[in-house]
Amino acid sequence: MTLGEFIIWLGSAPQYIIGYFLLMPAMAALMWFIAKDQGHLSPWKYVYTTILYAVCIPGIASVAFNIYLFAFQRQDIYATNLFVQVLPILSMLVTIWLMKQNVDFKLLPGFDRLSQLITIIFCALLIMWLADKVRIYSFTYVPLWQILLILGGLILAIRYAWQKLV
Repeated sequence: MTLGEFIIWLGSAPQYIIGYFLLMPAMAALMWFIAKDQGHLSPWKYVYTTILYAVCIPGIASVAFNIYLFAFQRQDIYATNLFVQVLPILSMLVTIWLMKQNVDFKLLPGFDRLSQLITIIFCALLIMWLADKVRIYSFTYVPLWQILLILGGLILAIRYAWQKLV
């Protein structure tokens, strides 16, 4: 099964996607009422972290997928699958907003890893976009491990510069 076939398969049964991505903000809203002003305490912060990862991983993947489709594949905006490409992002934003009302994300375990994941994906997409726009093609005898090392160094440099900016 290819990624395209998987996206088509997901879009063919939208009730599961809709149910999952409506459940996440509903759980965040429920936690807002259950753990009012206690989101930083031990049992609740792990529940918040689970909800956050459950909604952010597909949401971040959807953002990266959309950027790839629109920037590199030149997909038409009218061909966007709302359930697979838009709903995860909207659900992620609503869930994060609801969670932000009750808990400080700096107190959640693993939130720094999630922000680092976002930074790394952004850096990789930025490097790919710049390489696509500059159109410098070079056929050399450089081994693959050296190219990967250069890309890794670029990602680390962009992460370091981003941390200094923020």
